[in-house]
Amino acid sequence: MGESLVREGYAGTGPGAITPDGCAVELYRRLSVGEEPDVIASVAPAGASILELGCGAGRVTHPLVDRGFAVTAVDESAEMLERIVGARTVRSPIETLDLGAERFDIVLLGSFLVHAGEDRVRDGMLRVCRRQVEDDGIVLIQREGVAHRSGLPWERVDASGCRIRIVSAGPVGDGVRSVRAEYDFGDARWTQTFRSRELSEERLAGHLAAAGLAVDRTLTDDGTWLLARPAP
Repeated sequence: MGESLVREGYAGTGPGAITPDGCAVELYRRLSVGEEPDVIASVAPAGASILELGCGAGRVTHPLVDRGFAVTAVDESAEMLERIVGARTVRSPIETLDLGAERFDIVLLGSFLVHAGEDRVRDGMLRVCRRQVEDDGIVLIQREGVAHRSGLPWERVDASGCRIRIVSAGPVGDGVRSVRAEYDFGDARWTQTFRSRELSEERLAGHLAAAGLAVDRTLTDDGTWLLARPAP
């Protein structure tokens, strides 16, 4: 469903395969899952069909499969999809995904993908969310928290033992930042540079509305997870 193209402003270093947006496949295979499966399961009917956009190496996919959800996992990286077990996989850039008339109970856009530097990419992603969700379904979107935009550098230690450090987030024009992250497991180290656009509540709501979606509510105390529905 499309070839992977290297993206301007995105890069990665470290052992193993690196995807067009700078993600290291082995890194994402090692990282632990956080609260995402709990957040999703809190609003998902038992056995719901889930379209996971940007599944990576299955960090969230596999816990959802283990909970009995029917997951279709989408990623543009063949190397990432090779790590997926128990879910149907589709290789495609998110913004050009077309599964025809197929619809899902839940469409998941995690990993802060909604903050794509290019408006056309974000708008394409949100149109896919609306096109592939049932009219009575829901779209779950993960957005950046305040910590991702201030007080840099900051770091945390992942449950996997990886030390994750956001080194810098410098402006590159038109509200877009170039973010540099470092990941250190001790025996292996990776870096990733990517672009991120800060989105106010009003601006995000506008992008959602243009795609035919509307925010229903936030799902977490920090406001990073949103539940959206097809607009009336």
